[in-house]
Amino acid sequence: MKTLVIGSGGREHALARALALDPGVTEVHAAPGNPGTATVATLHEVDPMDGEAVAALALDLEVDLVVVGPEAPLVAGVTDAVTARGIPVFGPTAAAARLEGSKAFAKEVMQAAGVPTARARLCTTLEEVEAALDDLGSPYVVKDDGLAAGKGVVVTEDRAAALEHAGQCGRVVVEEYLDGPEVSLFAITDGRTVYPLQPAQDFKRIGDGDEGPNTGGMGAYTPLPWAPADLVDEVLATVLQPTVDELAKRGTPFAGLLYAGLALTAAGTRVVEFNARFGDPETQPLLSLLDSPLSPLLLGAATGTLDEVPPPSWRSGSAVGVVMASKGYPESASRGDVITGIEDAEALPGVHVIQAGTATEGGRLVTAGGRVLAVVGNGPDLAAARAAAYAGVAVVEFPGAQHRTDIAQAAASA
Repeated sequence: MKTLVIGSGGREHALARALALDPGVTEVHAAPGNPGTATVATLHEVDPMDGEAVAALALDLEVDLVVVGPEAPLVAGVTDAVTARGIPVFGPTAAAARLEGSKAFAKEVMQAAGVPTARARLCTTLEEVEAALDDLGSPYVVKDDGLAAGKGVVVTEDRAAALEHAGQCGRVVVEEYLDGPEVSLFAITDGRTVYPLQPAQDFKRIGDGDEGPNTGGMGAYTPLPWAPADLVDEVLATVLQPTVDELAKRGTPFAGLLYAGLALTAAGTRVVEFNARFGDPETQPLLSLLDSPLSPLLLGAATGTLDEVPPPSWRSGSAVGVVMASKGYPESASRGDVITGIEDAEALPGVHVIQAGTATEGGRLVTAGGRVLAVVGNGPDLAAARAAAYAGVAVVEFPGAQHRTDIAQAAASA
């Protein structure tokens, strides 16, 4: 099978790496990719938002499967453009990707499907926001209705800060606060059959102890030794399958990766958000533990034949990913800082590095974004995987690098 991965971030490097390790895949292409992706795939200069250009490249390369990584091309309809040319695509149509593209639409679908989630109000004026904040109470949760690269949510007890965020966004969804630990559960689906992956947990805030502003994610680990044994079965029955069935009923079937962000509250499991693609940074540790070949799962989802593919299986052990971000992130991103030590990190047992915001300048690897890379450690248990990841972090260097020191710490020491 020949595959083409669309996107340039860490998630896409991780997907390309998993496809390159898949014995059923003969060629991996990526557009536009990054210097890390270039080590496992052939890169092509194509705008990932241009559906016709992506389709033309896929035809030119004669690929058997296109994998769309990021949310923005999905919401923009890249899947639709490529599918129209007769090429299977892993990733939902623009209509189905509204599940991530609009928080209000997601809430509407959840309500229709009977999916447990937080009470919420869609607000288009500051007066409506003020009324919603009064109704739903503190801590205040204000979400940009549209795509915001993981940084469109404010959770605060400061009413003025909540109103300020709403004023910057336009349309917002104000929600009641959900207590309890958060869990990420991905599922591969062809619009009928749903295969959940194993749960992961990511760390959204920039600082240790969940301090500071929200980011796209500063690290993640899997599996979750503390999660209820029946969590995956429960979420499949109450969240994932009902959502897929509801979208099919509406004539906009969802095929691709359905990501459920969950809160395990005192009142039960609740959906915090849906995404329409693999999450970043959870994808990095998750794919490092996937024992099944990736391509049959993705192709099965893309062609409506997932029920003919065995469910995903997992290696024993644990995986931890630690994100290293550039100076100034998440408010800004320092670019052009020289990165060293990746080869030294990958020489360590159980360690590999997934690049995200990187570029080459004058033959040197440099920073080119906020979240620069993720160091992934694998081990027989969470403590060993964590030790491997941080051993890798210790030898990767660039000016102003920042990372959290507490990824998976509580779970590993529990």
